[in-house]
Amino acid sequence: MSDVRVIIQRDSEREERVVTTGTTAADLFAGERSIIAARVAGELKDLAYELADGDEVEGVEISSEDGLNILRHSTAHVMAQAVQELFPEAKLGIGPPVKDGFYYDFDVERPFTPEDLKAIEKKMQEIQKRGQKFARRVVTDEAAREELADEPYKLELIGLKGSASSDDGADVEVGAGELTIYDNLDAKTGELCWKDLCRGPHLPSTRLIPAFKLMRNAAAYWRGSEKNPMLQRIYGTAWPSKDELKQYLDFLAEAEKRDHRKLGSELDLFSIPEQIGSGLAVFHPKGGIIRRVMEDYSRRRHEEEGYEFVYTPHATKGKLFETSGHLDWYADGMYPPMQLDEGVDYYLKPMNCPMHNLIFDARGRSYRELPLRLFEFGTVYRYEKSGVVHGLTRARGFTQDDAHIYCTREQMSEELDKTLTFVLGLLRDYGLTDFYLELSTKDPEKYVGTDEAWEEATETLRQVAEKQGLPLVPDPGGAAFYGPKISVQAKDAIGRTWQMSTIQLDFNLPERFDLEYTAADGTKQRPVMIHRALFGSIERFFAVLLEHYAGAFPTWLAPVQAIGIPIGDAHVEYLHKWAAAAKAKGLRVEVDSSSDRMQKKIRNAQKQKVPFMVIAGDEDMGHNTVSFRYRDGSQENGIPFDEAIAKIAKVVEERAQV
Repeated sequence: MSDVRVIIQRDSEREERVVTTGTTAADLFAGERSIIAARVAGELKDLAYELADGDEVEGVEISSEDGLNILRHSTAHVMAQAVQELFPEAKLGIGPPVKDGFYYDFDVERPFTPEDLKAIEKKMQEIQKRGQKFARRVVTDEAAREELADEPYKLELIGLKGSASSDDGADVEVGAGELTIYDNLDAKTGELCWKDLCRGPHLPSTRLIPAFKLMRNAAAYWRGSEKNPMLQRIYGTAWPSKDELKQYLDFLAEAEKRDHRKLGSELDLFSIPEQIGSGLAVFHPKGGIIRRVMEDYSRRRHEEEGYEFVYTPHATKGKLFETSGHLDWYADGMYPPMQLDEGVDYYLKPMNCPMHNLIFDARGRSYRELPLRLFEFGTVYRYEKSGVVHGLTRARGFTQDDAHIYCTREQMSEELDKTLTFVLGLLRDYGLTDFYLELSTKDPEKYVGTDEAWEEATETLRQVAEKQGLPLVPDPGGAAFYGPKISVQAKDAIGRTWQMSTIQLDFNLPERFDLEYTAADGTKQRPVMIHRALFGSIERFFAVLLEHYAGAFPTWLAPVQAIGIPIGDAHVEYLHKWAAAAKAKGLRVEVDSSSDRMQKKIRNAQKQKVPFMVIAGDEDMGHNTVSFRYRDGSQENGIPFDEAIAKIAKVVEERAQV
């Protein structure tokens, strides 16, 4: 036996330790039950890894991002084993960890049923309790092909070694180096129970999977290609404790209640008719009110900030998008061209910026006009694949609150600072308050312009973002092809993060469109262009607010701000008089004069999430008052007639929630 020197890394502390040959990472972290793997020289390893001299080792906790991925991928293996025990004919696809869970794809004779999922989950629990050991084994390509001869999809993956993609999860199975198979071994006898091609690492034992649940199944093309066979995918989730699993399931239940598609139907706000097409929404009268109020407030604030309104058409000749570069870089996201005017290609526009450039270039511009801030509610069309279209949040036709600012190099930093401050302030006005910023930088495979221009633009955006005092998260390679961007990421009421506004700094499109202005010294100079969308799209922002408020919009946005509920028929006329006075003050008020009993009228108003229920009976008529009932069931009685109107108007003016 010889000594082996290793360094244990814990946060910023480094501890040197001398151990004997054959010591494993598990020995190093004995007694630390939260450690389920190790990172050695930056590479993830199983705890069974034998330490070598000079190794720098860091424990991987189960609750860390890497730890959760290992937990979830290990659970995916248990699920696949359970499926093959119950359905021996099932062929294995890929089973990677994903956000909050995992999935595994199977080729089976028929789709899985809910009863199948229950049986699979029960079998998984049995496997988990057996405490089978995950054992890593290095194999040659030839040996792997021989062992997995009955698994056609695994054989295909073996052929991908060195070129596997993370996009379809293949890289969890095969990497650039050696091939490995993970055996599930009986804890007592060491006999082989099941095996799978996999890079690992894994938990030491199935018994260390604390909590899991199967969620649903769906059809999925093998490796995401429509040219490949259709497989059955089972989704599951796994967590470091039963409490965390319960919290996650509670969160999902709350998110389901807030689903904007469900609320949009229940509250009669919008629909996506089959006759029109996937991803193309129509807004109903109540949804139209909310949208109009959102737009009107945004227009007013933009006017106060010095923006000028423009309008552009929905379609254009393809030549415009050749100039902008969209046909080179963005053609897959555009609708196919229409051939008009004897064979000229016309496209539905996916972006407004090229048309705004033409407005800038319509006449000579002076430095005295800069910064020039052009703003448009511009409807655009993007051909999203049917599998990713999702209500209003991922649509094929939507309206951007799009602005393009043209300024000098000297004005650039100040203009960006003002723009970001304006954007954050306006988002706060709509009730979103918890933000962080994301800085998206150049994709080295997909960009136009010089490296120097990109470096200057990126550093300028970084400095502007840091001035806001918000967390700044890097997004390497996430920029559009023409320039880096800052994205405002906002958390909603239940903690989900949504990308909201984007601000992009662009030195390239002004060059491509040959935009110029006359400087103070009479020379022609190139403007800097700032792309800025505040809502991103009105439809998506509408959906985010709908889910954030769970349909209970603050009074200023609510389609019906108050509804009069008479105790009896004798009180209807009195409430109509009150409603007329409220409408004269600009409030959106209705009176429920139906034959329903008062309690049913209250229930109906609560279902419609009306902020103020205004109730009147004999006593109110005698004293010229009304009573308020709020969405939470609380009540305020005896409010003078005019004071009640003033109270609601004040809540609207202050954009307060009740």
